[in-house]
Formats: sequence, C-alpha cells, structure tokens
Amino acid sequence: MIGTPLPPFALLDDQGASVTNASLSGHWTVLYAYPKDSTPGCTTEACDFRDNWARVQALGARVYGISRDNAKSHQNFIAKQSLPFPLLSDPETALLKPLGAFGKKVMYGKEMEGIIRSTFLIDPTGVIRHVWPKVSVKGHVEAVLKVLETLSRP
Repeated sequence: MIGTPLPPFALLDDQGASVTNASLSGHWTVLYAYPKDSTPGCTTEACDFRDNWARVQALGARVYGISRDNAKSHQNFIAKQSLPFPLLSDPETALLKPLGAFGKKVMYGKEMEGIIRSTFLIDPTGVIRHVWPKVSVKGHVEAVLKVLETLSRP
C-alpha cells in the first residue's frame, strides 16, 4: 500500500461538503480511521490531534478523521471536543475497505467486523507514504508527527 495512490473516493464531511482525492492535492494529509464518535479511545485520539494542531499546521498538513458515523454525530463530536479538523462519513465503507481499515477484528474476545483503527499519511500528490495499521492510541499522534516531519522536509 505504501507508494500507491490513495484509492479514488468522494465522501461527505461533517458540513456536507464533498471531499475527494482532488481535495487533498497539494498538501500532506493525515487520514485517520476510527471506530466511533465520542467513545473513549476515539475521543483521546481526536483530542491528541487537536492538542497538536499547531504542529500539524506548521508542517502544512491537513487532518481528516473518518468513520461510519453520520454528519450529525460528527458535528456533535467536533463541537463537544473543539476539533479544528473535519470528519468524514463513510457509512458504506467505500474508502475504509480499500484502505484495509474495515474488516474482521477481535473486540472483548469476540470476532466481529468493524473499523480497524488505522492512520494513513498521504503526500501532496496523493500517494500513501506511511501506514499505521491497528493503531494503539497512546503516543500515536506523536509518532505520526515525527514521520510527517521527516517525510515532509524538502
């Protein structure tokens, strides 16, 4: 997957605006897939990106969260946590599945299908440059920023 273009997609963000591959062009993009708005791990991850927003912006990057939640759920989550970045809705897993961020996982000892917490670093030309599969939330944003700092240097 690293070194390949981000699969073609068109999804709506929390404001109902369409986000496509072309929308990401020209900027480094952090796309993180998370299971559900307002759950403990997802809130921690989103707030870590929020709390490091100045560093993200200093690197000229954008952040998008993506889950199966609808726009209203995203709006509530953004408002409650003061998130400065958009959240994408992918109820049909149109982008999550091709990225490998949706599939079988084990939760509380039970196998089920769902979003696999993953992060993708996409370069300004739309190519995936780094992938974090099966993310553990603690320390994750720091790891993403370190790789972004390294890769985004000219």
